[in-house]
Amino acid sequence: MIVRISGEGQYKLADEVADRLNQLDNDAVAAAEAEDEPKFLALFAQIVELIRGEGTPLAADELHGSDVIVPPADTSYEEARHEFTGEGLIPG
Repeated sequence: MIVRISGEGQYKLADEVADRLNQLDNDAVAAAEAEDEPKFLALFAQIVELIRGEGTPLAADELHGSDVIVPPADTSYEEARHEFTGEGLIPG
């Protein structure tokens, strides 16, 4: 899976990492729908940390379509939670 963090770059994730990302995405959707800002922000930080920590950064000159686009890490709660609705970032 190729994931882009907006304004930052693309990362390639192994299937096992993509599965963990999907679970965090589902949890973030639930937190956003419950309007639980602290939980949502903690989950969003975990999403970004997982991508950066376990993804393989792709070179800027490598052109790949992104399977998932994550808002920038510094996105506000109000901006980010609108992305985490319905099926979330990763459609089921």
